[in-house]
Amino acid sequence: MGIELNSPTGRNLMARKQKLELTWIGKETRPKLEPRIFLEDSGWSYHASHRVGDSDLFDNRLIFGDNLLALKALEQEFSGKVKCIYIDPPFNTQQAFEHYDDCLENSLWLTLMAERLHILRGLLSEDGLIWIHLDDNQVHRCKCVCDEIFGPDQFISSVIWEKSDSPRMDADFFSSRHDTILVFAKNRDTATINRFPADDDDIPEHYNRTDDSNRRYYTKPLRAMGGQGDTRKARPNLYFGIEAPDGSMIYPKKQDGTDGAWRWGEEKVKNEADRIEWVDGRNGWTPYYRIYAENRRERPPETIWFHEDVGSNRTSKAEVKKLLPKEVAFGTPKPEKLLERVIHISTNPGDCVLDSFAGSGTTGAVAHKMGRRWVMVELGEHCHTHLIPRLREVIDGNDQGGVSSANQWKGGGGFRYYTLGPSLLEEDEFGNWIINKKYNPEMLAEAMCKLEGFTYAPSTDFYWQHGHSTETDFIYVTTQTLTREQLVKLSDEVGPNRSLLICCGAYRIRKVEDFPNLTLKKIPLAVMSKCEWGKDDYSLEIKALPDAPEPEPDEFEEVLQDLPKNKRKARKVLDQQASLFALEDAE
Repeated sequence: MGIELNSPTGRNLMARKQKLELTWIGKETRPKLEPRIFLEDSGWSYHASHRVGDSDLFDNRLIFGDNLLALKALEQEFSGKVKCIYIDPPFNTQQAFEHYDDCLENSLWLTLMAERLHILRGLLSEDGLIWIHLDDNQVHRCKCVCDEIFGPDQFISSVIWEKSDSPRMDADFFSSRHDTILVFAKNRDTATINRFPADDDDIPEHYNRTDDSNRRYYTKPLRAMGGQGDTRKARPNLYFGIEAPDGSMIYPKKQDGTDGAWRWGEEKVKNEADRIEWVDGRNGWTPYYRIYAENRRERPPETIWFHEDVGSNRTSKAEVKKLLPKEVAFGTPKPEKLLERVIHISTNPGDCVLDSFAGSGTTGAVAHKMGRRWVMVELGEHCHTHLIPRLREVIDGNDQGGVSSANQWKGGGGFRYYTLGPSLLEEDEFGNWIINKKYNPEMLAEAMCKLEGFTYAPSTDFYWQHGHSTETDFIYVTTQTLTREQLVKLSDEVGPNRSLLICCGAYRIRKVEDFPNLTLKKIPLAVMSKCEWGKDDYSLEIKALPDAPEPEPDEFEEVLQDLPKNKRKARKVLDQQASLFALEDAE
């Protein structure tokens, strides 16, 4: 028996089929990322030769490697802890820059950006903001993706940055002088921002009077005007007499002579009498009340940022060139004042700032000068030729350009340099997956802790405590084959009030149930299906484009076949509407 299209069941099926979204090739194909370990290279790490102040920060991190794998590696430690994320990804402008492959197929760009945004959202704190810097080529698509990942109600604003201080006279059509920065919150209800100090120029002109304390204000009539509450009948409690300067009692009267109402009640009139001004007109005394300019003297951020205030591309290139005169200029650096404004709005001293497309390192340099902790990720070789030399100049106090003066920067602090560990598993000559030969016991234990959700914290007292998930739950990693005698000893040491996950090469017991406080897993067998092993490149390059998934059977096809022909036509129309926002081609 067929299902009627207009029946409740038919309507529900059709409603479930339709969804307003941006679609592209590979959208549903999400990689199973391996949470790599970090390896510090102390030869690239750097810190000041002496402490400059009590607020010096040394626990900043610079990560050299694929930024998607790096973000995955950061999840365990930084989830929910990053107050401000600023990313300036390749714009997909199909232009060639020396330091970036910026020519990407739309579907690939969207796929890899969406995967990064999923992880970045998890890293963001509940009161944090993410800033995504783009131009007109992808900002409209990225907004749709962010609406899906963060939720449309978490959209805060679009900031327009005037990136150019002069027009391009050779432009084919329009001379583009701006970029767009999308701002999203993880939780709009708890998100916080910092405002800017206001000065007299920020106070609107209608605050045209000044009191004895030099506070600016304007006045409005105390009598209620307009609306349903401006009559004595509607608000009888607001009809009362107020003593005028000559001792007479003044009652609220409308222009037609009928009884009106005051805006304030008797108690407020008494308590705030100093805000009332009297005007003696031809119809007698009339009370007005003062409305002062904001006492906080702060103004909210605005959505248009002019180059005179935050710098332009020309400004930023000059900043980098001054620091690194011998290096080839970085193609698209951002001015320090631009990042200073982003970081000021989003954070307070000591908060964590993340940039996973570090580029020339402006985000970290500015965050460092402003007393914020920072994490940056960069894969390009300019990490060593541009970024690290720039940070060293900042730490040594030699960089007195950009926002140094405004933040009274004298140098100090430091950072640690990390690379990503190799994949835990590799194929042997026969195509079998084995533990990577580059892994020593400590690296293996740390990697297994990440894979199993434990904090790596090897104990100096108990050899079997490589990490913990709670105060009583531990993990032990070894490539040995454990005998029954060894497991009995381990079980006795763990005791009845604690539990232990054992990841080992093999074990020789018949009944695992004999050890209720132990959980046994064989490696690498136990982790084979957890990740994509041996994949080091998730970079924004065409060669990384995932294969299009095989089309899945249409769950509504059987229903469609049971419908009359006129109803099938209606179904096809609905399908066309559902794909309205699909990309027309994948180029």
